[in-house]
Amino acid sequence: MTAAKVVNTSGKRKTSVARATVKKGSGRIWINKVPLEIHQPQLARFKIMEPVNIAGAKAEKLDIDVNVRGGGIMGQASAVRTAIAKGIVQFLEDEELETIYRQYDRSLMVSDARRSMPKKPLGRGARKMRQKSYR
Repeated sequence: MTAAKVVNTSGKRKTSVARATVKKGSGRIWINKVPLEIHQPQLARFKIMEPVNIAGAKAEKLDIDVNVRGGGIMGQASAVRTAIAKGIVQFLEDEELETIYRQYDRSLMVSDARRSMPKKPLGRGARKMRQKSYR
């Protein structure tokens, strides 16, 4: 008896981390145990659907379950789409699909490494400093 193929991938954007599990199924996508069809807001849903729409018929028979934590709504959506795209490519082992994703938008295959700067001493944040008084 052979075990069913399951692929685990992750995507990051700002402070959001998404972990996706891709397996053979009926084409369902769940984000934090909520079906993608009712995921709100609509703009985030469209962003998340991009890798599935680009893959087309190749991704129709894949079940994708995503857990995402941290960050805001659109940061989470970007992390989810990266995790989904990586998962589809790894599951299908399709180099051609990976090049299509990279040409469309590099962030589909590469997690965003940018982070906020640390706060500096004598300042109110990373860049803003306290005013100097000359009187």
